[in-house]
Amino acid sequence: MDENQFVNGNKTATARFAIEGMDCQACASRIEKVLRRQQGIIAADVNFASDELQTRFDSNLLNTDDIVQMVARTGFKATAASNASIEAPADAHTVEHTGIIWRLIIIWIIAVPFIIGMLGMLLGQQWMLPPLWQFVLASVIQLGFAWPFYNSAIKSLQGGVANMDVLVSLGTIAIWLYSSVMLFNHHNQAHQYIYFEASVMVIAFVSLGKYLEQRTKKQSLNSMSMLLQLTPKMVRRQTADGWQEVPLSQIQTGDILQTNAGNRIAADGVVSSGEAWCDESYLTGESKPLLKQTGDKVLAGALLSNGSITYQAHTLGSQTLLGDMMQALAQAQGSKAPIARLADKVSMIFVPTVVAIAILTFILNWWFTSNFNEAITRGVAVLVIACPCALGLATPAAIMVGMGRSARYGVWFKDAASLERTSQVNTVVLDKTGTLTTGKPQIVAQWCVPDSKFGSQQILQLAAAVEQLTTHPLAQAIIQAAQQQQLPALAASNSHSDIGQGTQAQIAGYGNVRVGNPAYCGFSIPRELMEQEIWQIASIVVVSINENVVGALAIADALKEDTISAIERLQQQGIDIQMMSGDQYSVVEHIARQLGISHYQAQMNPRAKADAVNRLMQQGKVVAMVGDGINDAPALAAADVSFAMYGGADIATNTASATLMRHSVTQVADALALAHATVRVVKQNLFFAFFYNILGIPLAAIGWLSPVIAGAAMAMSSISVLLNALRLRKSRLD
Repeated sequence: MDENQFVNGNKTATARFAIEGMDCQACASRIEKVLRRQQGIIAADVNFASDELQTRFDSNLLNTDDIVQMVARTGFKATAASNASIEAPADAHTVEHTGIIWRLIIIWIIAVPFIIGMLGMLLGQQWMLPPLWQFVLASVIQLGFAWPFYNSAIKSLQGGVANMDVLVSLGTIAIWLYSSVMLFNHHNQAHQYIYFEASVMVIAFVSLGKYLEQRTKKQSLNSMSMLLQLTPKMVRRQTADGWQEVPLSQIQTGDILQTNAGNRIAADGVVSSGEAWCDESYLTGESKPLLKQTGDKVLAGALLSNGSITYQAHTLGSQTLLGDMMQALAQAQGSKAPIARLADKVSMIFVPTVVAIAILTFILNWWFTSNFNEAITRGVAVLVIACPCALGLATPAAIMVGMGRSARYGVWFKDAASLERTSQVNTVVLDKTGTLTTGKPQIVAQWCVPDSKFGSQQILQLAAAVEQLTTHPLAQAIIQAAQQQQLPALAASNSHSDIGQGTQAQIAGYGNVRVGNPAYCGFSIPRELMEQEIWQIASIVVVSINENVVGALAIADALKEDTISAIERLQQQGIDIQMMSGDQYSVVEHIARQLGISHYQAQMNPRAKADAVNRLMQQGKVVAMVGDGINDAPALAAADVSFAMYGGADIATNTASATLMRHSVTQVADALALAHATVRVVKQNLFFAFFYNILGIPLAAIGWLSPVIAGAAMAMSSISVLLNALRLRKSRLD
C-alpha cells in the first residue's frame, strides 16, 4: 500500500499489483470492468504492457487481500507489489516459464509435418501426411495444447469482455470440427475437404507470438530490471574482525562499507574516508563523473570509475534515492495516458464486432460461391486476422519505454498523462532563482581603491575573516570564494554585527575592519562603477580598514553553466519562453538579456505568477511552469504541465507533473523532446494497429489471406508494435 489519505470523510488507500496471465488488452479491460463494479473500489487501472494493476480504494471496506480475491474471480492472479526492497526478486515463475517453452516446442514439432506438406502444395507436390494422421496430430494440438486458449476464452466471456482467445478458439475449433466431419464422411476424397494444417498452424503461430510478446515486454520495455542491476549483490562491510564480504540483504543502517573502483555503491550514505570519482548518471542524468571526498553524500547504485571510498550507510533499499526512483517509475509506467482510452474503448467492442463480421463473411461467401469449404475458411481467417493485440499494446508499450528513458535522463514524470500533455507544450514559464541561476550568491566582480596597497585577494581575505561567524547568504558567498582561492584564514576578535547593515571586527595587524553595505562603511559608489551593468544588478559589499575604504565586492546569483544552451534548445524547438521572478526589475532584465528572453516579468508574488500562467492558458497556450520554491507552487499547480527541481520545496515537488533531478533547464528540453518522441511512436503504433485490422479483415473476407497466413500476420503485428516502441531507446533528443 503506497499511501493513505482521507477523502470526503473516507480513508482511501492506493496499492499496486502484478497481474499474471493477461494475453491482450481485452484481459486488462475485463479486470478493470469487474473491479470498478465492486463496492469500495474508487479507481482501477490495468496496464497490459507492464502487467500491473493500480487501485485506489476505501480501506474501511477493503484491503489488498480482498482485491487479490476479486482479481482471482476474473481468472487472473494478482500479487501485491512490495516497496520494501529494491533487490531483484527470486524468479517465482521459472517452472511455469519452462513449461511454456516446452509446450511451444512440442506444438512446433507437431507442426513440422504440416509445414512440409504446405511447402509441397506450393511446389505442386503431395507431401501432406495421410488424412488420418493429420486428424490425430491436429487433435493432439486442438484437444490438448489449445486448452490455455479455451480456458482464457471462457473466463473472458464470464467476465463480460471477449478477448483475442475467443477469436482463436472459435476459429480453430470451427476448422478442426469441419475437417473432422469431412474426413469421416469423405474417406476417399478427404484431401479436398480437410484443413487441419490451418488449425494447427494458427495455434502454433499465435503461441509463438504470445511467447515473443511476453519476452519482449518483460526484458526490453520495462526499465526495472536495468535498475535492479545497479545494486551490488555482495558488499564489503567493516566488522570487529576486519572487512568481510556479506550479502546486501545483511547490511543495516549505520554500517561502515567500502567500495573500490569498478564496483557500485550499496546504500545512500556519507563518505568517511578516501576519494573516488562517481558516475550518478543513472539517477540524475548528469554525464560527468563527480569527485566524492570525506563528508560528501553518495547514492546507491553509483559506479566508482576510479579510487576507493569508505562510507557509512544512512538509508537502504526502497528508502534510497534509487529505490524512490524505482517506485516512482513503476507507478508512472503503470498509469495510462488519455490517448490510451481510445484503444481501450475500441478493444472492448472489437471482438464482438469481428465475430459478427466473420459470421457475415461465412454466410455471404457460401451464398455467392456455394462453396462451404471456402466460406468457412474465409470466416476463420477473419476471426484470426482481427485479434486486437497490437491495438492493446500500441500505447502502453511506447509509454513504458518513454518513461524509462526519461528516468535515465533524470526526469521523473508523475504519470503517463503528464508525459502526453508535455508533448503538447508550446510555452515554458521559468522561475529565475534556483532554476535559471544557481540560487547561491557568488562574487561576480571586485573593485580595489586605485593606488591602494591592498590587492583583491587581501581584501577578500579580510572580508572572509570578518564574516566567518555570519550566516547571511552574502557572507557565505565571501567565505566560499576565499576557500576556493585557498586563502589563509585570519583570526578576528570583538566581532559585532549590525543587522541589515554589516559586520565589524578587530584583526591583528590591520585594526578595525568593516564589511557591509556602502552606507555602513561611509562609501559613495564611484560613477564609473555604477555605469557597469554588473554593479547595477548586484548586491554591493564594501570593505574598510580603520574607516578607510579599500575595496568593494559585487555579489549576484550567477547563471547555471548550461542555462544558455538549454534556452537555445528550447527556442529551436519552437517554444515561447517567458521568465517570471520576484526579484527586482534590473536583475530580471539583465538575466533576460543574457538569455535572449524577450518576455519577462519582475517583482511577482506567488499569486501574480499563478494569475499570469492562467492568462497564458486562456490565450490558448499549453503552458509548462518550471520552479523550485514554495512561492512557485501556485503557478506549478495552475499550469498544464509543471517541472519542479528535486530537493526544492516539498510543496513544489508534490504539485509538479515531473521532477528534475539535476536542477537544470536542459532537462526541461530533454523532457519535451522525449515526450514528443514518445507520443509520435504512440500515434505510429495506433495507426499501424488500426491499418492492419482495417486492411486485414476485408482481405481475409475475400479469400486473399488464409487462416495460416492470418495467424502469422497477427502474431507479427504485436511484435512489430513492440519493436517500434523500442526505437525510443535510441531516439535523438535534438
